[in-house]
Formats: sequence, structure tokens, C-alpha cells
Amino acid sequence: GKDRIIFATKEDHETPSSAELVADDPDDPYEEQGLILPNGDINWNCPCLGGMASGPCGEQFKSAFSCFHYSTEEIKGSDCVDQFRAMQECMQKYPDLYPQEDDNDEKSTKDLEAASMEASAAKEEKESS
Repeated sequence: GKDRIIFATKEDHETPSSAELVADDPDDPYEEQGLILPNGDINWNCPCLGGMASGPCGEQFKSAFSCFHYSTEEIKGSDCVDQFRAMQECMQKYPDLYPQEDDNDEKSTKDLEAASMEASAAKEEKESS
């Protein structure tokens, strides 16, 4: 099969390891570099994202998060309301994977809608001046 079993003796454990450590490659996107890679790209493999970039709503999450990250609007992310709404709608289809707090479920949806309305209003106000 794919696995190989190796038995180690007490003597094997008494000798120092001869393994050599290779210096980390700072441009390796699979290393834990944090959320933003040295080249400015988003590190979708960062454990800090909690796996949100994969799964059934991964593409919606990536779209919304990318939009927000690269947003140059005065109110950062105000141009990303549609992407965040699509992500939220996707997540609501998978409540077992993306649980929402029962007490705040209605409140969080209203908060998101209020924030998106405020962002839209601010954007319209900015464009009209």
C-alpha cells in the first residue's frame, strides 16, 4: 500500500539526527506567511482565514475578500456590497458549515444590510458632489 512501517530500535533513538534543515523560502505561498504575502497578494492558505477560502462558498469568500482588500474607495469596501451579499447568501445555504449565532442571526443580517445601505448612500453622495 501507500504506507510504509519502519520499526525503530532504542539504539536508533540514541544517535543524534542527521536531518538537515533547509532555509525557508520567503516567497513560498504555502508557508505560514500571514495573510498578505511579501508580493502583496492574499495568502489563501493562511490558517488565519479558518479555511473560508475553500468549501462550497470559497469562491464567494475570495471574491468578497479580494474586493475589500484591493478596495481604494474612501469607505474601504463600499464597492464590495454585492460580493459580500453573494457570500452571505451562499453561507446561509450551508448552516451546518457556516453556523450563525441564533440570538444574533436576524440582527447580523440587518447589520449587514444597514452597512451596505450606508455604504451605497455614501458612495452616491460622493459621486453627486
